[in-house]
Amino acid sequence: MPIKTLMPMTYPGPRSAATGVSSVNVAVPRIPRPRNHFPPNFLASRQRYVLGDSAMQQMAQSHVFLSGMGGLGVEMAKNIVLAGVKAVTVHDTKKCETWDLGTNFFIHEDDVLNRRKRVETVYPRIAELNPYVQVNISTASIDTTTDLSFLKQYQFISTDVYGICSRVFCDFGEQFEVSDPTGEEPKEIFVQNITQSNPGVVTCMDNRNHGLQSGQLVTFREVNGMSELNGTTRQITALSPYTFSIGDTSHLEAYTHGGIIVQIKSSKTFCFEKLEKQLSDPSCLIVDFSKPEAPLQIHAALLAMDMFQEQHQRMPAIGCLQDAELLLKLTKEVNTTLVNKADVNEDLVKWVSRTAKGSLPPLAAAVGGIASQEVLKALTGKFAPLQQWFYFDALEVVKALETTTCEEFFPRGDRYDALRACIGETMCQKLHQLKVFIVGCGAIGCEMLKNFALLGVGLGSSSGMIAVTDPDLIEKSNLNRQFLFRPHHIQVANICSKMACNTRLLKSVAYMLLVHSMKMVHHDFSADVIELKINNKVHVNLAWCRSVSNQRPLLDSGTMGTKGHTEVIVPNLTESYNSHRDPPEEEIPFCTLKSFPAVIEHTIQWARDKFESSFTHKPSIYNKFWQIYSSAEEVLQRMQSRESLEGSFQVVKLLSRRPTHWSQCVTLARLKFEKYFKRKDLSHETIFQIVSDVKIPEYKPSEKKIETDESARKPDQTKLAVSSEEEREAISQLEKAIAAAAVTKDHLQMTPVSFEKDDDRNGHIDFITAASNLRARMYNIEAADRLKTKRIAGKIIPAIATSTAAVSGLVGLELIKVVGGCSFDSFKNCFFNLAIPIIVFTETAEVKRTQIRYEQKRLESS
Repeated sequence: MPIKTLMPMTYPGPRSAATGVSSVNVAVPRIPRPRNHFPPNFLASRQRYVLGDSAMQQMAQSHVFLSGMGGLGVEMAKNIVLAGVKAVTVHDTKKCETWDLGTNFFIHEDDVLNRRKRVETVYPRIAELNPYVQVNISTASIDTTTDLSFLKQYQFISTDVYGICSRVFCDFGEQFEVSDPTGEEPKEIFVQNITQSNPGVVTCMDNRNHGLQSGQLVTFREVNGMSELNGTTRQITALSPYTFSIGDTSHLEAYTHGGIIVQIKSSKTFCFEKLEKQLSDPSCLIVDFSKPEAPLQIHAALLAMDMFQEQHQRMPAIGCLQDAELLLKLTKEVNTTLVNKADVNEDLVKWVSRTAKGSLPPLAAAVGGIASQEVLKALTGKFAPLQQWFYFDALEVVKALETTTCEEFFPRGDRYDALRACIGETMCQKLHQLKVFIVGCGAIGCEMLKNFALLGVGLGSSSGMIAVTDPDLIEKSNLNRQFLFRPHHIQVANICSKMACNTRLLKSVAYMLLVHSMKMVHHDFSADVIELKINNKVHVNLAWCRSVSNQRPLLDSGTMGTKGHTEVIVPNLTESYNSHRDPPEEEIPFCTLKSFPAVIEHTIQWARDKFESSFTHKPSIYNKFWQIYSSAEEVLQRMQSRESLEGSFQVVKLLSRRPTHWSQCVTLARLKFEKYFKRKDLSHETIFQIVSDVKIPEYKPSEKKIETDESARKPDQTKLAVSSEEEREAISQLEKAIAAAAVTKDHLQMTPVSFEKDDDRNGHIDFITAASNLRARMYNIEAADRLKTKRIAGKIIPAIATSTAAVSGLVGLELIKVVGGCSFDSFKNCFFNLAIPIIVFTETAEVKRTQIRYEQKRLESS
């Protein structure tokens, strides 16, 4: 885009050719980061668990200038607006053209027919994503005479997609301070021993991996014996996965027992070099170690592409051999100027020349997600920034097209011209005829539907189909990641998929047939590909079994905060989903929860269990019991005759203690407080008058056995042996309830309450937070705020739109390979962590083959 004219002429940037090329430039002011409150619609957002309140506040006061509203630009605008910055200015000078229909999901056919400006077309649709973000537009023309000196005050990010190749460049200034380079929670390590020596060596409890690195700082608490360490800060040197040294401890008292070591997170300053130096000596992130030379090869090819555009004022023509040879010649010239050289990849250069005018929507989505995360880093100083180039190619997508004629790639005047320029007409038709089953239409599912629409997957006119199933409700916290949904969709049940596909966005991009039915998993299933966008293990395994039995490819993906993964499974080529089992989730032993909590997670789980027991499990048992036994008199008669009724003791106790007035609820709560938290004073004056009249039984130490066996399970209260004294007490309680007429139909029915984390009005998280922190106080454990408690108790997976977009794009590229029948070595699995940042592509594992000797002998004999 024109903003690149501030750069040297050796890097002129793409010209305004009417093609599918996407180029974006982002400017972020270099100003002190203010601290203020972020908008209220993010209070329940899972993004807070990724960025934290401080970063969210900084974003809510930040401005972004985004130039270039092609496919890549609108991807970035979507992600940045969903993240919740204060204001975004989108800039573009082009008008909507037919090519845009296949690359820009916010441009419709009537926009092309009416020759509207791209930026004016996408502006209201971008603004609709988040009403708390101010979206401005600019159509000012920028050329070589424009004064761009003001950009020196900005952090700068430039990104391009040329057909099958992409690049991202970051310059955040000479000194850029990052408050939290990794975003990980500080590590807490339980101490088994500390030597009294120089240097003192710490051994972790049970030989657990400490995960620390040399040079990091730690602090100490609850150390006995060597108590001088408590509250001090020491720099560590890692000696092994289980031990590290902390400096001289020879002059301290001998260590006896206990102790927790907590990692201290520290800021880090990153230095960026100017573009002029980086052009000749680029610092590149290597993403595929099977071809480590690729970043330098793409760097040279794309710099040559910039020179080609400057010299000819156009892009290389599709299928033009002369243009390809000229680009190859320029690439070789550029390569000689680089400090670190790699052999020129002639196949790569020729494919760049052939596809440069086109666009792969999944590639734009993936790169848009990655680049958007860099924008958020520039705004907040959270997470380590990219230094300084990221290059990514989809060469494997087109390898199978070597023998395809040039005519296959020529434009035909429809919405798929940009895609056709990359993969050819035959591949486009295969995508149109594809039948895909998407299991889950959450954040990744929404992004995939958008990518499929741009690819033309499942066109009804070509007998294609996209089937989607998702039974979940749409929650408020979904809105900053699932861009197809709006506030009026919140709490709409069982139609997430219908909402997604009935928007004008997808109807105007591609005509798709939607089926919303879980029966497709259980019965005949004719889909060509299955895609998993869920985190429910039962449903994942079910879909995997169906894909195996039907011999269908399976594309799996997922995110957790800034981390993401993709996995492609192709029948008879790659290993299956369950060839490698994930380690089982580590459960907290019952004895730890009940008697030996050590960290806040233990007390939160204890409080969650108390909630489930008090408000869900016991009421359910109560209701089930009275469904079996219709009257209290019958139960009393059978108990008096010494008949054993399962659960009767617990049910009668619930009946006798069931409150009927608010004051009785407070009284019961006060007694429970005494039972669980042992004589801690209440500070709520509003209920003092009620609790002051409650008679507290004299405290007696419990005679219950303290469980120490970590393999022990929580006993079923309804099946415990009951003593004769307890039986007599239960009979007495039931007699009193009958005499008091407290056994009416209403009294014999309770309403179980299921735990719901997303409704802040129901008090569920408040109950767990209060109970957990009271128990933590008893055991000298640092309390957790409501937000952290909600994450742990609700088992909330942190999420952010940037990683969701990146994952969906990478899966889309693998889908094209599956449809194209690519060879085994073309498929790639990916793991990334955009916070560090690290992106790693690996080859898929080959399916295990077993030779059947019987067949071999039979063939030989015949």
